[in-house]
Parts: sequence; structure tokens; C-alpha cells
Amino acid sequence: MIKFLIKGILRDKSRSLLPIIVISLGVFLTVFMSGWMKGIFSDMIDMNANYTTGHVKIMTRSYAENENQLPNDLALMDVEELMGNLNADYPDMEWVKRINFGGLLDVPDENGETRAQGPAAGKAIDLLSPNSNEADRMNIKKSIVKGSIPTKSGEAIISDDFAERFGVNIGDDITIFGSTMNGSMMFQTFEVSGTINFGVSMLDRGAIIVDIADAQMALDMEDASSEILGYFKESGYDDLKADTVKATFNSAYSDINDEFSPQMFKLRDQNGLDNLLQRAETMTSIMVFIFIVSMSIVLWNTGLLGGLRRYSEYGVRLALGEEKSHIYKTIIYEAILIGLIGSIVGTLLGVGLCYYLQENGLDFSAMMKNVDMMMPPVYRAIVSPELFYVGFFPGLVAMTLGNALAGYAIYKRKTAQLFKELEV
Repeated sequence: MIKFLIKGILRDKSRSLLPIIVISLGVFLTVFMSGWMKGIFSDMIDMNANYTTGHVKIMTRSYAENENQLPNDLALMDVEELMGNLNADYPDMEWVKRINFGGLLDVPDENGETRAQGPAAGKAIDLLSPNSNEADRMNIKKSIVKGSIPTKSGEAIISDDFAERFGVNIGDDITIFGSTMNGSMMFQTFEVSGTINFGVSMLDRGAIIVDIADAQMALDMEDASSEILGYFKESGYDDLKADTVKATFNSAYSDINDEFSPQMFKLRDQNGLDNLLQRAETMTSIMVFIFIVSMSIVLWNTGLLGGLRRYSEYGVRLALGEEKSHIYKTIIYEAILIGLIGSIVGTLLGVGLCYYLQENGLDFSAMMKNVDMMMPPVYRAIVSPELFYVGFFPGLVAMTLGNALAGYAIYKRKTAQLFKELEV
């Protein structure tokens, strides 16, 4: 019977083409939107983790309360000992030190006099250690506009926007003015080795990146750092794992009565990301639900219209002695076949487009120049196992349910009236 139904579907395009198109389109939109939204928020999590929050972050309690002020006088002390303990307690994680600092960037002329000045948002990371992954993690190599990454002590990377605005060239000297960890004045000269453009306004505005050893020396922060970031080696961010690491660390190392004791925060505890991601997940679920409901209603109506169009056909089949239950079963089987075809086509199209956008992405950097959120400039979809069923099963069920409801009218047909209805 299945072979007979397949032949009917292929030969009678009028009863199969429209439902297949509707199902394919609905499943395609459901799969694509699910992969697209998940990809965007996955990239947003990765970007925040790589640049600012880590999968987990350790700061002193006082520093955490005033983090926006970059209070390095409240920074972590004895970080080498703490790093050793972290590597021993959590060998499946990578731990890195970072220093954040602010100041005034001074550009001298040929006589050494101030030619231009501007505010600077500095970040010190491990650029010179041979086994460091920091440059790759922060995508520095791909973001370099001119020059190169520092290869020796005393070199720095600055924002390409700052360099263009004040005419700073590769090899020029710049001086950073600020305050040390102990509150005294700090001024340190660096040679510009390269300029950088991350494509994100809040990262590019007055950025200067130096090696952490240079920053520790300039800021009187030997064996100290603003924060320590932790990353899972074998996977991306995992909220359950981060919760476990956070709980064990804080119970072992953090003292609620000591404002300088270290305290760990997971990614979702920082920058309001927990509320943002919860809302994003809710919005994604609502959008997918709307697509599924809309598709179900359209397919239900398609089934009803199909039932009206084939009203006479069912009458003839009943008049020839075919049982109502058998006709009803063939309607359901036919709906399942059409649903399978449409769902497979829609899923393949949706996954295919998601894969293309996963590999290539869409560049929205030109539209995000004034955006202060940590959002990726290139939006990508992500292909995950759930894409193969998130639209497939709703498409199949919607088609089957629509035809089941429409086909139920067969049981209301009275055999005694068939000849009159068919005008025989």
C-alpha cells in the first residue's frame, strides 16, 4: 500500500506539492532560526569569555565590588603560589593572569614634546611566553591591521583608530601615564609594534595591549594581577562544571571576612550575562514555538482544503464498498509520507544554510560601531544535533494531525446519501 500511496503522491501534484512546500518552508525556518540564534549567543558567550570574563574569573572581594574602576590597589597578591594551587587542584583547566589598567596615552613629536594625548584602556596579557595561548584566544593575530604582535619586552599594540587619529606609525614611541598599584605616578614608554582593530567599539576605543611582565614592572605589581581567568581545556563553557569549580574554590580559598581574599565568579555571574542569556534563550524558544504553531495551523488548513477537494473521491471510494476506517488510514499514511518528504527537505535546507553561515558568517561590524555591548562583529550560525529534529518532528506531526482532523469527516458520510451526492 505504501508503494501505491507514493505513486499517488508523485503523480497527483495538486494534492502533494503545496503541503510539501509549506512543510519544507516551515521546517526550514524553524531549523535555521534555531541554529542562527544559538550560534549568535554561543559566539557572544565565547567572546565575553575570551576577552573579559573567562569561563571562571578570580578577583579579590574588594576588586570585584569596584571592578569598573579598575582598582589595581585591590589586586590579587602572591599570584604565582595561587596559580600553582589552581593548576594542581583543577588540572583540566587553563589559568591565565591578566592586568587591566587605565591612563593617558601620550604621543610625542620629534623633539619629545607632547603632540597628542588621549585616554587609554590598557590590558596586559601573556604575549611573550612560548606556550601562551592568549594571543590566539583574543584573536589578536587576525585583528592586527598594521605591524605585528610584540616579540620583545617594551613593545605594545595600540588601537588602529587611535593611531590613525593621531598619526602614530609602527616603531614610534608612546608613553602611558597612570598610577601604580601603590598609588604613585607611573609613566612608561613603549614602542608601537602594531595596530589592532577588533571590530567592537568597547574594545577598540583607546586600546593598548602589552605583555604582562612589562605591566607588572610598570605598575609595581610583581607577583600580582588584577584577575586570574580559567578556561576549560576540553570543552567550551559549561555552566554546571563552572558551578562546581566555583563552589569548591570559594569554600577552600575565599574568606567572607577578608576583603583581599580571592573570590571566584563564573561567566554568567558577570556583566549581567545571566539575565541576558536567559532572555535570549526564552526569545529563541518563543520564536521557534511561533514558527511551529504557525506551520501547524497552515498545514491543518491545507488538510481541510485537501479534504474538501477530494470530497467526491472519498464518496466514490465509499460507494465502491471501501471501508471508512481503511480510507481514513490511507489519509493518515499519505500525510505521514508527505510530512516525511517535506520535513527531510526542510531540515536539509535549514542545516545546509546553518553550515554555510557557520563557516562564513555575516559581517555586521559596520552597524556595530556605536554598540557598547560585547557582541561579535561577525554573526555565525551553529550546527548542532538538535537541528536534525527541532523542525523535523513538528513538521511531521503537524501534517499528520491536520489531515487526521480533516479526514475525520469521512465518518460523518452516510452511505445512503452517496448516490444523491454523486448524482448517479
